[in-house]
Amino acid sequence: MTKIESLASARRKAVNISQENLIKTEFLQPGTNFPLVIKPSIKGVNLQNWAENNREFLKAELLEYGAILFRDFKVKSVEELEQIIAAICGEAMEYRYRASPRTQVGGRIYTSTDYPAEQSIFPHNEHAYSPTFPLKIFFFCLTPAQSGGETPIGSCRKVFERIDPKIRDRFIEKKVMYMRNFGDGFGLPWQTVFQTTDKTKVKEYCQSNGIEVEWKQGDRLRTRQVGPAVIKHPQTGEMVWFNHATFFHVSTLEPTVRDSLLTNLKEEDLPTNTYYGDGSPIEPSVLAHLREAYQQEMVTFSWQKGDVLMLDNMLSIHARKPFVPPRKILVGMAQPYSP
Repeated sequence: MTKIESLASARRKAVNISQENLIKTEFLQPGTNFPLVIKPSIKGVNLQNWAENNREFLKAELLEYGAILFRDFKVKSVEELEQIIAAICGEAMEYRYRASPRTQVGGRIYTSTDYPAEQSIFPHNEHAYSPTFPLKIFFFCLTPAQSGGETPIGSCRKVFERIDPKIRDRFIEKKVMYMRNFGDGFGLPWQTVFQTTDKTKVKEYCQSNGIEVEWKQGDRLRTRQVGPAVIKHPQTGEMVWFNHATFFHVSTLEPTVRDSLLTNLKEEDLPTNTYYGDGSPIEPSVLAHLREAYQQEMVTFSWQKGDVLMLDNMLSIHARKPFVPPRKILVGMAQPYSP
């Protein structure tokens, strides 16, 4: 090795060591390992630059833990969030085939969910009902709530273990049917969900993704689609409980919301509802069991201004607690995947 090559090698090693020394890892509570928390070990560490230099490290840690909370990096803007997403896993993806009301705040960054502050949101994987979903989802705390407003997260691995094997096998065999209705005065209009006013484009999207379309009177739309309850993780190869069977079912809604919908609509006209893949009803006892499996695995922490939470969307679920405004949690999704 020449003197120049030796110096270059030493310089590379020094850079690698300094990169590692820029951060420290820990957990939120003793005796737990979910989520992993990464903090700067010295002042002034730029999360975007550090992440760009440590992609493989972050990829491995995320696959192991399922969730990473970046704290104390002093992230301040939508633009920074977009740059962090790009540094870790490429360009953020557009929010398409929507299920919840969100406001686009810049680029492909959105408000997390625009449901009323007094409502909670049940644990779920993002877009688990969709033919294409993000493998990664990022949450960014621009303004923590005065009180409440936490985003509880849970390990899908542990949820999977909690579910009765007989129930898992039944869903694996039968799959899940999602029924959605648009234009009945509740939920999102189809123009927002499909991001178009052209019925032909809606039809083309649905046909290409195995979604049954039924146009009703008054420019209203009903769709049905059958999807898997369990799918294989593309990196780890493990089987993952990944569906909206519980989240979309009318019985999971908060009682006041559920009662209002059932008073005003027939079951077949509900904004969302789920069945077994053959169209038969999911038993109330099964739904109660699934809700319990989700809720038992949730980890709650208080947001701090500037926090960035990165989830492997197949290995982690997320939810929302009611809150006292103001609260501004933004979200970006990345790495679209179609099993």
